[in-house]
Amino acid sequence: MKHNALELYDYHLWANQKVFQHLKELPQEVLHQEIQSVFPTLFAALVHIYRVENVWLLGMSSASYEEIVAVNNRITEETEGKSLEEIEQLFAGIADRYQSFFADKDLDAVKAYPHPQFGTLMASYADIIQHLVNHGTYHRGNITAMLRQLGYAGVPTDYVFYLYERNS
Repeated sequence: MKHNALELYDYHLWANQKVFQHLKELPQEVLHQEIQSVFPTLFAALVHIYRVENVWLLGMSSASYEEIVAVNNRITEETEGKSLEEIEQLFAGIADRYQSFFADKDLDAVKAYPHPQFGTLMASYADIIQHLVNHGTYHRGNITAMLRQLGYAGVPTDYVFYLYERNS
């Protein structure tokens, strides 16, 4: 039987894909249109989600804080000037790396996550997956609000819609 955390991760991937599909239907200039909101652009919101996905995979892989900071800086350069399709491919790549990482893990195993400012977090892999899903949900909501500010509808990505689609 599939671990509940992996089911939630599948939902997270589904919801991200729904957002990408929706954004592809809009004029491409909307992605970089500046607005007064949580993020300056929709593009910046997507990059933030991608950045956090990388941070936590590195953390679960026992990368040092310094290694994580270096990758974070590289992501800024890596994503600059990318198209929506290219960002979508980056999301697909990190999703593949997560799924490979999870393949041989006991998701209930607890691991230490040291941080120079916050101390050491003791959390299971499943806890971190839950965080990723919550983080993605929160920022997909920001993207929906930003789209409405820009005069466009959002796309429903609630968990229940995932369940309906999966069960149909």
